[in-house]
This record gives sequence, structure tokens and C-alpha cells, in this order.
Amino acid sequence: MPKFITIGYGDRASYDRTPQPIRDTAHARDAKLRSEGAVMGIAGAPVQVRNPEARGVETLDGPFMSSPLPIAGFAIIEAADLADAIEKVSQVPCAVAYGVVEVWPLKETP
Repeated sequence: MPKFITIGYGDRASYDRTPQPIRDTAHARDAKLRSEGAVMGIAGAPVQVRNPEARGVETLDGPFMSSPLPIAGFAIIEAADLADAIEKVSQVPCAVAYGVVEVWPLKETP
């Protein structure tokens, strides 16, 4: 089955202003995705890694990407197709609590 990487963006203030019953339903959706094999995690502090022409590793604390909302977490889910993946994440906390979820098809390499 195809896999998708999801990136959830959202902030605490927006989460807190979302009614509790909606948040509870959203967390139940997360639990369902986990029971289906999704790998989920909360975003930690990022580190940029570079190794130009394999001459030496360079690291820099902080994100490369920017967004008006902070990254809240990641998941790898399985879905029949992109439409199915979108449906699966349309009710997770970031989607319903004034955040956003990106869905990226994962093309595994051999």
C-alpha cells in the first residue's frame, strides 16, 4: 500500500481555542491511524546537515523551511491513494485546530 508523509503545523493557542469535543475526536483519529500502523511523532528541534562534496559535515541548529505556524509533528501513514490519505488526516488535531497538515507521497527508493 502506498505511504505518505504528513507534516502537521499548529500552535498551542489555536489548539486551546478549539472546543474540547472536537479535540477529543481528533485525538481518537490519531489513535485510529496508529492502530493502522501509522508512525507518529512530535517535532523536536531541527538541525541542518550539509556535507558539500563529501569534504566535511557541517551542522546548524534551526529549521531550513519556514512557516507562519510551527511544525507540530510528523506521521508516516498508509493509504490507498492521495485522496484516501487526505481523508485520513482531515480530522487529526492540526487539521481541525486552526492548523494545517501537508500530505507528501513517499516514493521509496530501492
